[in-house]
Amino acid sequence: MEAKKRVDLLINGLGSSNGGSFNSVSINGKGTVTGDVDCSDLDVNGSGSITGNVVVNHHAQFNGHGKIKGNMESQFLTVDGTAGVTGNLMVKMLKVSGKANVGGKIKGDEIKIKGRLTVGEDCEAEMFKAESQFTIGGLLNADLIDITIFADCNAKEIGGQTILIKQKNSLLGFLKPFVRNQLKSECIEGDKIEIENTIAGIVRGNHVVIGANCEIEVVEYSGEFTMDKNSIVKDIRKI
Repeated sequence: MEAKKRVDLLINGLGSSNGGSFNSVSINGKGTVTGDVDCSDLDVNGSGSITGNVVVNHHAQFNGHGKIKGNMESQFLTVDGTAGVTGNLMVKMLKVSGKANVGGKIKGDEIKIKGRLTVGEDCEAEMFKAESQFTIGGLLNADLIDITIFADCNAKEIGGQTILIKQKNSLLGFLKPFVRNQLKSECIEGDKIEIENTIAGIVRGNHVVIGANCEIEVVEYSGEFTMDKNSIVKDIRKI
């Protein structure tokens, strides 16, 4: 434990500061912090960048446009504006209503996305819930994956215990034939899989339900399998 009292770092307007250990860090204007930052809370309301690794012991919030040019670790992270992390992100709880871009990987307990998320590598969590648009360059892995497709989504691979993928219902029924967003993945593997509006190479699981508007190369199942008549599966294998 630190005996030394930490001070607050506040940047209003155009300003810059060196990194260090702080109680709270607030960037309300256009600010740059050079070096690593360790703080209790981080609040970016303006346009700010930190050129180092960041550790936030409690809550980080991006209402403006913020960029971390390094790795970031936080207990709670809320993105209502735009946030960019060039390295890896470790977070207990992540909520994105705006736009978040992580160049490396994400590891967390609970991830909720209602905006747009881009991850360069893997995304790992206990629970991943999305009603959004996302692109994950590696493996999306969680015990529970619950995705409502709001726009086109991509993940190289998807793995978990329970995987639910469904199309967001349109308020205007007559638009349904013309608005068909899809999720694309090379491989989807889990215990319970229920998907629709999905394009995949391999779907492998115990309980597999292929709903409407899916195009699957191979389905491998060990327990139960059902398929909607409006979907295409080229090869079905009982394993």
